[in-house]
Amino acid sequence: MRYCFKAGLYKQGLLHDLSKYSWSEFSVGAKYFQGNRSPNDAEREDKGYTSAWLHHKGRNKHHLEYWIDYSLDKSKGLEGCKMPEKYVVEMFCDRIAASRNYNKDTYTDRMPLDYYKRGRSGKLLHPDTAKLLELMLNMLADEGEEYTFNYIRKNILHNKK
Repeated sequence: MRYCFKAGLYKQGLLHDLSKYSWSEFSVGAKYFQGNRSPNDAEREDKGYTSAWLHHKGRNKHHLEYWIDYSLDKSKGLEGCKMPEKYVVEMFCDRIAASRNYNKDTYTDRMPLDYYKRGRSGKLLHPDTAKLLELMLNMLADEGEEYTFNYIRKNILHNKK
């Protein structure tokens, strides 16, 4: 919520991840909570899938997986659709918050970018969405939070909320 507010996305900040309070997500989070990583990873290791994540990604538009669909080109199978900018910004905010939560006192502004580079999401993102997310993550790593959120408000979301 805090980072969405910094970006000027007040409604999204208030509504962010409310599905986590549904029983299907909350109960899994409580059962598999470890404090240093996502409970979804622990459930996935235990069951081979994560019911909470499957529920969550289908209800929250800031997750790239919400935007996966069949390509019009039948030879490609599934592909990422271009995400609206306000959801890409919310995804960026979510990555900062997760990096802070999991790294606590060792957090640096480079960690969300490093996590993105290590992850699988870059292969699933639409190229325009990846370009925007990478712009913000690199800016955060190089220029810091204050500069990046000013840039987001003035150059990405200005008059687009």
